[in-house]
Amino acid sequence: MKIKTLTLFSFLLASCSQQVTKIDLSGSWQFTTDSTHWDSTVLLPGSMASNGLGEDITANTSWTGGIVDSAYFRSDAYARYREPGHVKIPFWLQPVKYYKGVAWYKKEVTVPEGWGQQDISLFLERCHWETRLWVDDKEVGMQNALGAPHQYDLSDVLTPGKHTLTLRIDNRVKDIDPGENSHSISDHTQGNWNGVIGDMFLQVRPQVNIARTTIFPDISAKSIRVKTFLRNRKKNEVTALLALEADGKLLQKEVNLQPGTNEVEAILALGDDIRLWDEFHPNLYRLKVSLTDKEQKTTDFSEESFGMRDFKVVNGCITINNRPVFLRGALDCAAFPKTGYPPTDKETWRRIFTAFQAHGLNHVRFHSWCPPEAAFCAADEMGLYLEIECSSWANQSTTIGDGRPLDRFIWDESERIVNTFGNHPSFCMMMYGNEPAGVGSSTYLANFVTTWKDRDNRRLYCSGAGWPMLAVNDFLSDPAPRIQGWGQGLRSIINAEPPRTDYDWSEYVSRSSQPVVSHEIGQWCVYPNFKEISKYDGVMRPANMEIFRDILQNNGMIHLADSFLLASGKLQALCYKADVEAALRTRNFGGFQLLGLNDFPGQGTALVGVLDAFWEEKGYISPEEYRRFCAPTVPLARLPKLIYKNDELLNARVEVAHYGETPLKNVAAGWTLSDTAGSVLQSGQWKVDLLPIGNNFPLGDISASLAQMETPRRLVLEVAVGEWKNSWNVWVYPALPLKVEGEESIRMVDCLDATTLKALEGGASVLLSLKKGTLTRQMGGDIQVGFSSIFWNTAWTGGQAPHTLGILCNPKHPALSQFPTEYYSDYQWWDAMSHSGAIKVAELSPEIAPIVRVIDDWFTNRPLALLFEIKVGNGKLLVSGVDFWQNMDKRVEARQLLYSLKKYMASPAFSPVVSVQAEQVQQLVSDK
Repeated sequence: MKIKTLTLFSFLLASCSQQVTKIDLSGSWQFTTDSTHWDSTVLLPGSMASNGLGEDITANTSWTGGIVDSAYFRSDAYARYREPGHVKIPFWLQPVKYYKGVAWYKKEVTVPEGWGQQDISLFLERCHWETRLWVDDKEVGMQNALGAPHQYDLSDVLTPGKHTLTLRIDNRVKDIDPGENSHSISDHTQGNWNGVIGDMFLQVRPQVNIARTTIFPDISAKSIRVKTFLRNRKKNEVTALLALEADGKLLQKEVNLQPGTNEVEAILALGDDIRLWDEFHPNLYRLKVSLTDKEQKTTDFSEESFGMRDFKVVNGCITINNRPVFLRGALDCAAFPKTGYPPTDKETWRRIFTAFQAHGLNHVRFHSWCPPEAAFCAADEMGLYLEIECSSWANQSTTIGDGRPLDRFIWDESERIVNTFGNHPSFCMMMYGNEPAGVGSSTYLANFVTTWKDRDNRRLYCSGAGWPMLAVNDFLSDPAPRIQGWGQGLRSIINAEPPRTDYDWSEYVSRSSQPVVSHEIGQWCVYPNFKEISKYDGVMRPANMEIFRDILQNNGMIHLADSFLLASGKLQALCYKADVEAALRTRNFGGFQLLGLNDFPGQGTALVGVLDAFWEEKGYISPEEYRRFCAPTVPLARLPKLIYKNDELLNARVEVAHYGETPLKNVAAGWTLSDTAGSVLQSGQWKVDLLPIGNNFPLGDISASLAQMETPRRLVLEVAVGEWKNSWNVWVYPALPLKVEGEESIRMVDCLDATTLKALEGGASVLLSLKKGTLTRQMGGDIQVGFSSIFWNTAWTGGQAPHTLGILCNPKHPALSQFPTEYYSDYQWWDAMSHSGAIKVAELSPEIAPIVRVIDDWFTNRPLALLFEIKVGNGKLLVSGVDFWQNMDKRVEARQLLYSLKKYMASPAFSPVVSVQAEQVQQLVSDK
């Protein structure tokens, strides 16, 4: 083995580069679904749907994917959407055409004379799903990769001259079932398409060639260990010259190659000044490899991109190049509305990943699928940490570890994925897939993880997303550390406990010696953006959103659509802020994976993104606002509560989570307490000599008197650490109960009894405050109201609470003059929402315009109210879904809201215009 000069190697590359020849197969192909009648043509790359082919959608279309809520198939509410020719489905995006079965594609090719006796292969970058190939009348083989290219060796069947390539593509789930909801195949997101996308070509190489190159960086030795798999198609041993070059460093090695595939290993030193790869400096190298057959003087050549990085676990902490890293991640669930299949160009992936980074994220989890090459290339260049899965969500329709054909498929798929994409520095983590089922799944996955850890140390391995928690895992993907878990409903921390920001998951995480990454946190919904409908000009149609829009229109509230979006969006953002900050406050935490940054259009329609399915903003939170609580450096305030009386002190412990490139020295840090006009009421500073990498770094304590706050108000606590800022709203109310002048003229009741009805008939002003749990089912008693937004969506979760999306109000309404608020839910509404029912006001009168609305689930879009006013007889009635009876001595914000309502009712402004019969109002409360 000798080190040569770069000049010699450059000559070799120049002389061999013309030897590699390709025939592009993109363009027109003959097409049929019946191999006896070739009656159509299609353009490839593409799918049947992108070519306008397939079957019309009907109510009986056999989809790929589970449907939890079957109301669509039986409910009269959906009858019009089941009519032939007018079918619309509510559970995911609807393709323009649909086909599940066998399709045939055929193309004539002419093989050049110089290709004789050479190594010839067919490359199809991404197929969906199973392909079988014929050359003329000879069947070559079958491939079934979902997450890697289909490659066929045609050396023995292609000769110079004309030939016919025939592809049979079958996108049905047959003996191998990855799971009907796997994002690699399911109609929930990308769709179960039929076709070929990306690069497609025939390629010729010399008989002695480079089959594959694997690169193992070693940052401590400042070198790379290179495994080359060299193919010798001759029948005799061949002597060849292998040359490796990277960053001006050249190594040559003479090798003797036996017939077949030979594995050759070499170490290439890169010099003392290596450039490391990470999220801050995604430095890339190119390894150029040449192999020269000394007998025939033919040379094969390949290039591979790689990065010098070490992604591992040290003392229970995930590190990149020996520096702690906190994974701030979100899921990519393969939703591509324009095409119905993944993009294979780098620019599209750069646009998607730019959205991640703009929102402070450094990590992407590909849920039950593996993206194409372009995604890895973009992530390499941008410095994102990718977690890849082997095309499976083995649950619902299948299991793993129980001897099914899927067991073998996952092994094969993982090998294909690693062999194809393993050199990319962005490929930092791998799992089998999502949330597995199966009696034997733990044993199977323990073997899976152990085997891959032994074979390839370039990344971290974990059994599955969500579970099981195995001792062999490099890290744990755990659904527990988050503020709302599956099935918690109104028992979650954000719904069951008064607002605070001092909790974290440190005690839970401390039970494990492995890093914990929280699984699919968030899942906070927002109301649909119906203006988004016009964006769907590709193969997917938003029939689901059109249905929801129709329901809103029929219920007379289409004019409120934008307001519902913005108000619920503000609440959604608040919930995500709470989730992310809790993670950042957690000691020794590995990170989080949000579900999600963008909307998930399937599983009943899960509008969980602050971005839409096109990765575009919705208008209620900007990336800059998002980065205040989700970034490499985030100031954090531990507030034991957010609601105060003016005789209390605002106490907070302030800390920083800093996962920047380097520790920070001599940092200016401070805090301000301001009113909504921006006037600073109190402030303080800290001197920070050194801010190390990590979290829980204490800045200091805040103790602020609130005695000067004589009127109710919202204040803003802001903490700044250098250029990084974060803030929290707090509310201050008078400590002593306030007396409303004229209050004695207001009658407050919990039902309309005979005495109250008589008073109303006599012109009285009455406040009807419904006790929690007394609202009748007919009037909304079955609607479970909580503070938070809807979790995932009610169709897929079987109606898990809460069922609503916060409030919408006019902050300037006189009824709220003494209860400072914006038009949307913030934490001062936590008490009201936790002690209330949502009233179906349209059952009383469609003309009622509530003072405070409750935003309903988009599946039902009912006009709901928290507070509204009406005329009953000669009297005036203000109806409150908020319970103002229970524990009022402990509910300071409820007391303040009640005061505001009474002050309004005692004023001339209280003048309802909509009349309702007393008998109708009596339907609100169940019989005692």
